Amino acid sequence: MEDKKKNWLQILTNLDLYAAGFFLVVLVVITFLGVFYRYIIGKPFTWLEEVQLASLTWIGFLSAGAAFRSGSHIAIEMVVELFPVHVQRGIAWAVRLITLAILFYLTKQCTGYFLLFVQNARLTPVLRIPYAAVYAVPAVSCAVMAVSYAWYELGEIKRQKAGGGKA
Repeated sequence: MEDKKKNWLQILTNLDLYAAGFFLVVLVVITFLGVFYRYIIGKPFTWLEEVQLASLTWIGFLSAGAAFRSGSHIAIEMVVELFPVHVQRGIAWAVRLITLAILFYLTKQCTGYFLLFVQNARLTPVLRIPYAAVYAVPAVSCAVMAVSYAWYELGEIKRQKAGGGKA
């Protein structure tokens, strides 16, 4: 029973990666079909760019949360490592707080933009998809990034305390 619960938790935890993978497959397939239909058959898809744009948006934002969760976001440590360990710890805490503050700020701003899209009810020109559906992902993704980053950093702090490594 515990294994099933762990599997479901892992699936939920990686839901953003599964969705990003799905949109990547959609992007590759429709791009391939678009090239085929344009150059071989001579009848291009008029809606291709809209779906590609939406897919790229969703792929980028959904995979960013996973990068924060796994600690594989960009970090430049070369300069920080020149300082003594106690200064490095202070810099690490400052970076943690600044990163979380920026992610919460971005969540707030992206939510405002999303609500503006909802209020305006604009639709894409060809497929008539609401722009709110296309651009809903930044607000959700920024919130997921903040939670993922906090979760990752808490794990790093626990590992540091247990093993005596860098924080």
